[in-house]
Amino acid sequence: MSEIRVRFAPSPTGVLHLGGARTALFNWLWARHTGGKFLLRIEDTDRQRSTDESTRAIMDALKWLGLDWDEEPVFQSTRIDAHKEALEKLIAQHRVYKCYCTPEERKAMREQAQAEKRTFIYDGRCDGKSDDSSKPFVWRFRMPKEGETVVNDLVQGIVRTPNEELEDLVIARSDGSPLYNFVVVIDDAAMGVTHVIRGKDHLTNTPKQVQLYQALGLKVPEFGHLPLILGLSKRLRSAGIESYKEQGYTPEAVNNYIARLGWSHGDQEQFSSAQLVELFDLKDVNRAEGALNLEKMEWLNQQHLQDKAPEVLASLAAPFLMKIGFDIKEDDPQLIRACATVQKRARTLVDLAERVRFYFVPDESLAYEAKSVKKHLTEEARSRLDKVRQMLQDVSDWSEASLHDSVQAFCEENELKLKHIAQPSRVALTGSQTGPGLFEIMDTLGKVSTLARLGRAVEGV
Repeated sequence: MSEIRVRFAPSPTGVLHLGGARTALFNWLWARHTGGKFLLRIEDTDRQRSTDESTRAIMDALKWLGLDWDEEPVFQSTRIDAHKEALEKLIAQHRVYKCYCTPEERKAMREQAQAEKRTFIYDGRCDGKSDDSSKPFVWRFRMPKEGETVVNDLVQGIVRTPNEELEDLVIARSDGSPLYNFVVVIDDAAMGVTHVIRGKDHLTNTPKQVQLYQALGLKVPEFGHLPLILGLSKRLRSAGIESYKEQGYTPEAVNNYIARLGWSHGDQEQFSSAQLVELFDLKDVNRAEGALNLEKMEWLNQQHLQDKAPEVLASLAAPFLMKIGFDIKEDDPQLIRACATVQKRARTLVDLAERVRFYFVPDESLAYEAKSVKKHLTEEARSRLDKVRQMLQDVSDWSEASLHDSVQAFCEENELKLKHIAQPSRVALTGSQTGPGLFEIMDTLGKVSTLARLGRAVEGV
């Protein structure tokens, strides 16, 4: 098999959203799985809507997801001469003609078709007309009218389109500036693309593009049209990958989730990036649409966070703590320990940062939940905490195991159950009745802060 070359070709008119990211991911996975090349083309010929800002946003999102490309990106706007040369070739072959129909005339034709309850297909009325330099025009590619165009789609199966259903395609404006279905063929061929993997919404374009490939004498690539993603509201369609990064998702979890929107490997839900590369195959892509479920995405993110070493988790959490006002380094030993205490509970990095913030608040500034104070810091509980605090002052081995043994011994000596100490202590140390294990908290806070916070609770908060 010759080298597989696939491409992702976004238009820089907005951000990279989940649907586009899924297309990029499947192309990248297929290239990495087969040892091929993943290429990037920026389709920026719409100069009014294309922006450098969008181009940067798309590239940054791909980099964050880890979808690296193998060659220099191709900018479609730099290939205008090649597009015009291809148009001249079709003109010389008499495969195109000038269409002078005005927007009003095309609207009338469309309305007539609707009235007659038939699909509107341009009837080729301008084919064979004499040139009229006084009228604006577009170039139409003359489609065959007999037979059928067959595409052996790698995902959708055999797709047959009667050629009589193929409208003579507008491929360029009068100034020679080309349109999408034309330039995508020329550029894919120039880049040596062997497999075009894209959303099923492009399936109707494929037979038209196949005819253009053949007319230009270019090798037709293989096609695979991916199922659409259901549940993408207007808000979610406009939400870029950057927004998921800001919400505290990891790139591994995002890739894992969108990979499962249309692809599966048995009943397995969680995949590392290496596993996705190893296992991905186009033959396993589903035809049926996948439905977006952000709760499932959050659950997967939690699983990926649990698999990370505390040192890695700390490096990921540090920027989110910075955002909420804590100047902390990613290799801070206390941050590493703090992350380990909440690792099993955090669903996102934003959630994780909120869960560990109590460790880094000055002891005198710790905020307390009113309902937790009312329920657990009663006068009797504060009296017990005072005794616990005095006992802990004499603990020399300040470790989780030693603290557990010391508090357990205190409870036995005073005929108390651990719960009589644990919840009041947790509220005193964290400000809340929920959180990590008590002795994890004490060990991570350290002796000075633990005693200071217990003292503050004893005095009343």
